Amino acid sequence: RPPEDEEEEAEVGWQEKLFSQFEVDLYLNESACQTPLDWQYREEIQKLEKAGGRKNCRIFTYTDHDRFTNLEELCQKVTDLDHEVPSYLVERMANVRRRRQDRRPVEASSLKTKIITWEPSEEFIKNNHVINTPVQTMYIMGDLGPYGKLGHREYENVLCTIKVDGNGVITVKPDFTGTKGAYRIELDGEKREVWEYTIENSSAQVQPEEEEREQRVFRDLYGRHRDYLSGLVGSDFEMPLPGTLRLFMNGEIVSAQGYEYDNLYVHFFLELPNQWSSSPFQQLSGVTQTCATKTVGWDNVAYFCYPFTVDMFYTQEDEDSLPQWPVLYFEVLSLDFWQRYRVEGYGSLVLPASPGVHMLTIPTWRPVELGTVAEMRRFFIGGSPELEDLTYIRIPSTFKGKHLSRFGFRTETTGSVTFRLYCLQQSKAFLENSALRQRMQSVLDRLGGFSQQSSVYNVLEAFQRARRRMQEARESLPQDLINTSASTV
Repeated sequence: RPPEDEEEEAEVGWQEKLFSQFEVDLYLNESACQTPLDWQYREEIQKLEKAGGRKNCRIFTYTDHDRFTNLEELCQKVTDLDHEVPSYLVERMANVRRRRQDRRPVEASSLKTKIITWEPSEEFIKNNHVINTPVQTMYIMGDLGPYGKLGHREYENVLCTIKVDGNGVITVKPDFTGTKGAYRIELDGEKREVWEYTIENSSAQVQPEEEEREQRVFRDLYGRHRDYLSGLVGSDFEMPLPGTLRLFMNGEIVSAQGYEYDNLYVHFFLELPNQWSSSPFQQLSGVTQTCATKTVGWDNVAYFCYPFTVDMFYTQEDEDSLPQWPVLYFEVLSLDFWQRYRVEGYGSLVLPASPGVHMLTIPTWRPVELGTVAEMRRFFIGGSPELEDLTYIRIPSTFKGKHLSRFGFRTETTGSVTFRLYCLQQSKAFLENSALRQRMQSVLDRLGGFSQQSSVYNVLEAFQRARRRMQEARESLPQDLINTSASTV
């Protein structure tokens, strides 16, 4: 057949109805018209026939109110399997149509008589099961039947789907052709016909004056929204005093893994060293919920996802003193069906000194007793050796000596706890220039690399202790021996 007879171009507007040959034959039959929409289509088709027939041949449309739109959404697949079996939820959700409904305003004086519907109907469930944005749909179709045999449903193919939701978002699938090649449709038949089609946006371009006016409206809208947000946030931020660092942390106890018993929970508290403070209403301790474990790989993991927030202030008093960072102490416990609890592990975490997001996994340990009696007691009646003071995990807060001996204290390694910490720092020193910061030797210059400099601080302290011992030993020696050794050198 001549190719020019099979080439067709149609310009389609939003929700514009173009009838197919099948619909023309259907609606001209008076007995097939049942709904008011059918009678309306019959009148439009009769007017077209009187005016010389329809202009389109193979390209036609289905609007949002046509039967095809309901059937197409009902028959859509969730996956790309050939033998897909729809689930119960898919079958129920297929009946929910996202339509733009005319909601009448409810007067404030009229109260709801039925707050709870004890026996909801099927229609009530369909209308209230899903809260979503209403969408209007339109299908641009193609009748790809054999030459001279149009009007058969089996040859109808969807060329383009256009959806517009209540927010004004337009979705075109497939997209406009543009620089890409034409879309292809291969028909299954004896001749294996191949059809190609393109989709172009033929809407009128916006005039420069209208585009500029639209941009002015957008700028005005964004400016008012920015002023509204500024009014909510305010301009007077609470700044710390000079020489003070504010540390704000949003923390999360993510998970605990590798422990012996199930149903775990974590008890934690934060210790503030000297020169650190917090508000009186700040809660520095907490307990997570009891969480059952699940098997992930080789470990039993309990996912807590327990959030906590801490707001602290550091005030510099002595420039020569080395700053100490807050420490988070925690213990992991288990609780069984008989309300027997067991200590699963102790651990500590020095809060990160650098701002940002930190993902930390802290190993834990627990004290043990020698012999099988303690383990049998732990298994049958619960309970186990516990620390009276949780700060004994690191250096006890009551310890004032120089040497801390843990000789004879038996422990064993248990699991680990994962933390996710979001740290923010605020100080007026951030506003100073670099030269003034170097001259002032502010606390931030020394705290910024705390995690990297902790080992250096330990070496410097050890060196200072050794130097003091050498000076004390030198002062205790006789004066003539010091002079003699100095002259010899």
